[in-house]
Parts: sequence; structure tokens; C-alpha cells
Amino acid sequence: MKDARIDRRLFLRGIGGVTAGVAAATALSGCGTGTSRSASTGSGGKGGKTVIVRDSGGSFGAALQKAIYTPFTQETGIAVKVLNVDDAPLLAQIEQGRPQCDLINNSMMSHLKYVKQDALESLDVDRVKSVKSAKIPENQITEHAIGNSFYGQCIAYRTDAFGGKKPESWADFWDTKGFKGGRSMVSPDGDLPELEFALLADGVPMDKLYPLDVDRAFKVLSRLRGDIKKFWDSGPLPGVLLSREEVTMTTVWDGRIADLQKQGVPVERQLKGMRRQFQGYAIAKGAANVDGAYQLMDFALRAEIQAALAKAFPSNPSSPLAYAKLTEDERNALAGAPKYYDEGFDTDIDWWLKNESAVTKRWLEWARG
Repeated sequence: MKDARIDRRLFLRGIGGVTAGVAAATALSGCGTGTSRSASTGSGGKGGKTVIVRDSGGSFGAALQKAIYTPFTQETGIAVKVLNVDDAPLLAQIEQGRPQCDLINNSMMSHLKYVKQDALESLDVDRVKSVKSAKIPENQITEHAIGNSFYGQCIAYRTDAFGGKKPESWADFWDTKGFKGGRSMVSPDGDLPELEFALLADGVPMDKLYPLDVDRAFKVLSRLRGDIKKFWDSGPLPGVLLSREEVTMTTVWDGRIADLQKQGVPVERQLKGMRRQFQGYAIAKGAANVDGAYQLMDFALRAEIQAALAKAFPSNPSSPLAYAKLTEDERNALAGAPKYYDEGFDTDIDWWLKNESAVTKRWLEWARG
């Protein structure tokens, strides 16, 4: 099952393989759903139209179906088909003028990479009425994409590991004497290297993180290197390591904690210094059903629909109005709740786009050492 974070290991390591051309596009029949492009204008729904959206499937895909796609079809008569496909073959299709999807649900960072390949349509934001009605933050509205949610990267820890003490910061994550036990951090196959957390642990204020001091960050990371038992590359792995007591603390995607707690694992999250990364909607260049893509985007960004998705999956809505449509317990279970929001920071994706390749290369050398 693919992870909810939209094939992160692929787009965060950079988009490549576009020149695979016809071979990559042809291979698509073996990827994900293998939906044929002709389906986008085929029959389906009351109106006889279909819009194809690219998302990740899995449990997140099931939640999207329940909270967004089915209600959208019921309201509009437009059927929704889902395409699970990686970036390289999708970009190859777009380059050939034959994209197999209309709407793309992906990270905002990935969308910027698509823009560099001239792979997205410029958006007419006036056609997305819910941007204003849901009060989508201005910094999540770009020429080619609109943010629909974010995930937070934070600390997860075993509550039975420290004699009642609770880690309160990234400095505590680095304090293996006061908070004994092994640690786990992400590898570039799972997410962006966690340089920001090292800098926060070393006393850098959240609002002074960027541009990242890479040399300083790696120096701080090296202090913890011997205590890192494993580098995780998929969403479930931090929970597995905590459950098996292989580590007492790990970095984690915030939505994973609720599942562990439901399973009875004694774990909690610490959201101070959380790194936020947004994902959003964009329209594939040359999409066959642009109108349907706009309609589905507009529907999905409504505050009440974002709230419905948050009820079905621990997704943090981009609309601040969505949180008011949740119960207090539902709201406070999300890292995006107003009470937590100021404790985290937004990833500077422009900085990472410029520096990701060099940082990843250095990280790999550091990890081997």
C-alpha cells in the first residue's frame, strides 16, 4: 500500500527520467490503476463525464473516496477515477501531450518541480470559488497550484521510557543522557533530511532557520549519529520501531501517532518545532477535462469538505475555517489545530529546491560515515 504522502520518496529526491519518453508512458499500464487516457471523457456518473485525479491510493485514497470523490459525483454527476502513478512516467506523458490524468494531488514542492518542466496549466483562481470562501492562506495559492492540506514532521516518543518525564523540544531529542534510548530519523528516501531539527536543537530560533546553516546542522547531527539505530524510509516504520522498543524517540509524520495509540502503544507526540509541508492540487498540462478538474478542485477545497476529510483521515486542512467544523476532540487531534499551529514552521521549499541535491549527497556520505 502506498503512503498517504504522495510517493514522497520519489518527488523529494528530485524528478528525473522524463526523457524515458514513450517507454515510460507505455510502462504505465503496470503502474497503479493503469487507467487509460480515453477514460477521462468516457461515460460515468449522471452527466456522462469523468475526471481523473492522481493521488496515492491506500488508506488515504480510501478517505479521499469517502470524503471527496463520492460526494462530488453525487452533487455534480461527474464520475471520478483515480490514477496511482509516479512522477517520472506522468511527466513523460505530459511531455508527449497525453497526460492520463486531469487533476494532480501532490506536494507543493513537487508541483514547483513540475512547473520547471512546463507540466502544469496556469490556474484561473477565479474559477475556484472556494479559495475565498474557505480562506485558503495566500502563501498556499500559486500560479499553478493551491494547497489543500499539510503534514507535520515532529517527535514521537514512548511515554513509559523516561520515568514520567516528557521531551519538550528538539534539544531533548538530542539529550540521550536525560532521555535515554535509541533514536530514529528519516532518510532521504522518506523525506527531506532533518537539518532544521538539528539547528533547533542547537538553539536556532524557528524564525531564523532559513537559509539553513548546513555545516552547523551536520555538526549537530554528528553528535547524535551513534544513537540513531535506524533511518526510516516509510510512514509506518517509526511506529514499528517504537512498538518494538527498538527506540524511545523518533521523528514521525504527525498523523501516524493516532493509529499507534489506538493499538494501545504507549506513545505521544511533541509538536514544538514541527516542520510543515503542504500538498495541493494542480492541473496537468494538456489535461483532457480541464473543466472537471476545476470543479473537483473547487469542491475539495470547501471548508466543510476539508473537515470531512479530516474526520476520515488525520489530514490537516489548509482552510482555517475547516477546524471550526470539527468537534474539539477531532480538532485537537490534528497538528493543524489553532492551539498547535504557532508551535511549528513552514518548510522553505524554495531553499530546498535549490539545495536538496547537494544536501542529500552530503547526508548520504554522513550516514555511511
